[in-house]
Amino acid sequence: MLEEVELTRLVASARTGDPVSLDHLLAKLRPLVMRRCSRFLPHHADAEEAAQDALLSISTHLHEYSGRGSFLGWVTVIASNSARSTYRSMCRRAEDSHAVLPENTDPRTTSVIAGTRLDLMEALSALEKQHPALVESFVLRDLGDLTYVQVAEILDAPLGTVKDRIHQARRFMRDRLVSGL
Repeated sequence: MLEEVELTRLVASARTGDPVSLDHLLAKLRPLVMRRCSRFLPHHADAEEAAQDALLSISTHLHEYSGRGSFLGWVTVIASNSARSTYRSMCRRAEDSHAVLPENTDPRTTSVIAGTRLDLMEALSALEKQHPALVESFVLRDLGDLTYVQVAEILDAPLGTVKDRIHQARRFMRDRLVSGL
């Protein structure tokens, strides 16, 4: 994993405009970003596209990192948002092409959208539409593997609020995934 001292040094140096430090930082972050994107998009090419977008966003918005919360938490938010954005873009492309799933397929394992977990992504989209305040906490904790405390720091929310949002989101997701709605 990334050593915190080295990471802190690279972030500070990259924020001053040092291109070599930025390149090293992005190279160190790439495996983490790929793992995060792969949680949403198990097909390697899709995760790679999302990871590239996330790394570009990290490099262009590094000056906006405030230092509040962990840097890796900030990276996780960007990677998660990039993966979700890539998924939505893939859905639009699939709709535009009028792609249809063949009959007798399991949406959990088959996708016209290049290998994504349709059941998970559709449930997450439904959560976002019906309960938008719950999404970010859920994504950071359950898909981003951050601790409750890290999620609370990133969102600048009380720990109890974060735990409640995650609990509600898990219940919603479980109901959607079990019923297949």
